[in-house]
Amino acid sequence: MASFAIGIAAHNISFAEKQQEQQKQKTDDLYKELELFSDAISVIRTDYVEEKTSKDLIYGALKGMLSSLDPYSQFMDTDTYSEMKVETEGEFGGIGIEITLKDDLLTIISPIDDTPAYKAGIKAGDKIVKIDGSTTKDLTLIDAVKKLRGKPGTDVTIIVLRESDKKLLEFTITRAIIKIASIKKAEMLEPGIGYIRLAEFQENTPKDMSDALKRLEAEGLKGLILDLRNNPGGLLDVAVDVGGKFIQEGKIIVSTKGRVEGQNIEFKSRNKNNHLDYPIVVLINGGSASASEIVAGALQDYKRAILLGTKSFGKGSVQTVVPMPDGSAIRLTTSKYFTPNGRSIHGLGIMPDIIIEYEEKSPKDKEVDKETALLEKLMDSKEKTPEEKAGEKKKKELDNQLLRAVDVLKGIVIYNGK
Repeated sequence: MASFAIGIAAHNISFAEKQQEQQKQKTDDLYKELELFSDAISVIRTDYVEEKTSKDLIYGALKGMLSSLDPYSQFMDTDTYSEMKVETEGEFGGIGIEITLKDDLLTIISPIDDTPAYKAGIKAGDKIVKIDGSTTKDLTLIDAVKKLRGKPGTDVTIIVLRESDKKLLEFTITRAIIKIASIKKAEMLEPGIGYIRLAEFQENTPKDMSDALKRLEAEGLKGLILDLRNNPGGLLDVAVDVGGKFIQEGKIIVSTKGRVEGQNIEFKSRNKNNHLDYPIVVLINGGSASASEIVAGALQDYKRAILLGTKSFGKGSVQTVVPMPDGSAIRLTTSKYFTPNGRSIHGLGIMPDIIIEYEEKSPKDKEVDKETALLEKLMDSKEKTPEEKAGEKKKKELDNQLLRAVDVLKGIVIYNGK
């Protein structure tokens, strides 16, 4: 027995020594690479054609290092960090798009509702190949944002590749102050069928959502359509709060997993209002990203909602902003999102239960709609109430995905009633 115990102790010592040796080797390798870095800076400072400050060289190295990790990690100098803080306040100058790097191409996650880009016809998935005549090849996200932003009233010209049409399209867009309202619409589409269009997850979103739900419930809500199409995301805790409104208290909404144990976190529902009594249809598309995918994934996993539309974007990584002593900051991907059932969101997206492609009405279709409306008006001898007329007008304004969502929801409500 004694010899066995000694054997275990010897094995443990051997294992510990091996770990120490591996750690020492890693440290030695790091110092060697730092020597290489130091030598390169020395050569640049003495031999480069123009004089560069140490700060220029270090900042440039940090930008390259962070951008080599993934499209979302980045080094922000003091000006860029200040811009980012302004953006989170919900008002900034630009054209109104959320962008990322996908397959090394500058890609539009989604246009923001009612912004110049949205009104110009920019679509989720468009690849920006030129900004004001300059190619976007090798352009970082930070530099792209700087080029797209500018004084309100000034123009920026972008050329995008729209793969669905196999075309290069040119847009000249006038910049404006971008004001982001988290909830664009909250209304009854028809008796019992409520609709909430959530455009972005901001600090005020949970309160706005609660107010909208209370109002719709007071109007006799029997089924809800939650529209997350072209919603690029926002704040993680807000997504947890919004998703948790429809899921029992204590249930996991999303979990994050990273290399460090402290990054492995489960975020649970804190539902106190109990919005659990009615069916939900959630609309998603390729412009639904990040926080939108968290909410959609949780509601789908718990079978609390039916997802309708097309596959979401697949942006499921968590970025932590670490301020630096000189006023700059590092934005670093530290973990990834997982749905309650353990599905990874990043790079995969959320697949809807019912796949319905969006059908854009052509000018000819719109003309047919006008003619149909005129014919109905001439043939309809019965005088309709203002409410009936408003309901019919509202239904004609719905797109094909939203119409299908209404039909699905009505079917569930009828079935539950029986």
